[in-house]
Amino acid sequence: MTHPTSSRRTRLAVLLGTAAVLTATAVTAPATAAAETPYGTAGTAVTGVGTGIGPGPGTAAGTGHGQHAGTVPLGTYFTGSAYQLRDPGRGNQRTLDAMNQTGGGTLFTDPDNDWGGTGTPANRQSAGVDAHYATAVTWDFYKGVLGRNGIRGDGTGVTSRVHYGSNNPNAFFDPSCFCANYGDDPVTGKTLATLDIVGHELTHGVIASTAGLGSAGEPGGLGEGSADILGTAIEFFADNATDVGDYFIGERVFADGPLRRMDHPSLDGHSRDYWSRDIGTLDAYAASGPARHFFYLLAEGSGPKEINKIAYDSPTYDGSKLLGIGRDKAVRIWYRALSTYMTSTTNYARARTATLMAAADLYGPASVEYGRVAAAWTAVNVR
Repeated sequence: MTHPTSSRRTRLAVLLGTAAVLTATAVTAPATAAAETPYGTAGTAVTGVGTGIGPGPGTAAGTGHGQHAGTVPLGTYFTGSAYQLRDPGRGNQRTLDAMNQTGGGTLFTDPDNDWGGTGTPANRQSAGVDAHYATAVTWDFYKGVLGRNGIRGDGTGVTSRVHYGSNNPNAFFDPSCFCANYGDDPVTGKTLATLDIVGHELTHGVIASTAGLGSAGEPGGLGEGSADILGTAIEFFADNATDVGDYFIGERVFADGPLRRMDHPSLDGHSRDYWSRDIGTLDAYAASGPARHFFYLLAEGSGPKEINKIAYDSPTYDGSKLLGIGRDKAVRIWYRALSTYMTSTTNYARARTATLMAAADLYGPASVEYGRVAAAWTAVNVR
């Protein structure tokens, strides 16, 4: 699926049509707030990858230099003669160079386990570093925060392919090969494998394995919204000093600004801030605006504020002023709703019900969290 209007919006394609081939493996979120792992602190888990190598083959801990992520730890594998971008500790995830083709690919190898040169597009490994690292962070987020063992919930790692196509500014998750594909922007030369985009694409695999939200109408909007919500949460979770957490999507790739934003979706010139009766007739990205906006309001509240040195000013449909409950709780509520209560035909009204049920499960039906979920939906005109 491609973005429908301007050149910026036609860049990020997400394949959803064959999602049904995945085996559904729902993972239940913690039943109570007391069972939670503190959100945002486990992102450093990726730095503990591997234990080094002995004289023979085995799991190793490499160092990568990415275009977006900077210098980062990598889970790799030593064959006895070379290192591979393969991570046995995370479901044997692999990262391939698609060699500017649209099929196949070659597993990245390196003689000294230091990858990506100076982290510029001139070094082909640098795109692989970004994808491999962001895929590891996504694995750690789902496992450490939400208790999900891999994208499908079965402990299987994803295959990532970078340099997909020739100057192809698109990214998509393909359930038929259980792989994610990332092209390169022809203007900046940068890979699309940023933390938020990788998180977005892999979350489409989670969606296909749980709710199975459709690709069109209100379910399609909720699917794209869910991918942006969890992709954003993954970027914050990483706590990466180079790619700092924010409420924008794709801001590091394109010269003309982010693809989408959460706090005030319509500022991208395409998305809707609020639900309306015709929202199901829009493309899924425009229709995802109210879901993104709901999540931002639930997590952060309305009005002007600064988060990680970025200014936001989120409006509400009814002029209400809202207090947020924090990203941690907002993420847990959304994921439980997605994985437990949403289905392929869930629309915005049912998403409201699903998140209220999730909030009741996690925090109680008389809780502050429950009331703020209801208020945030009202603030985007879902009643």
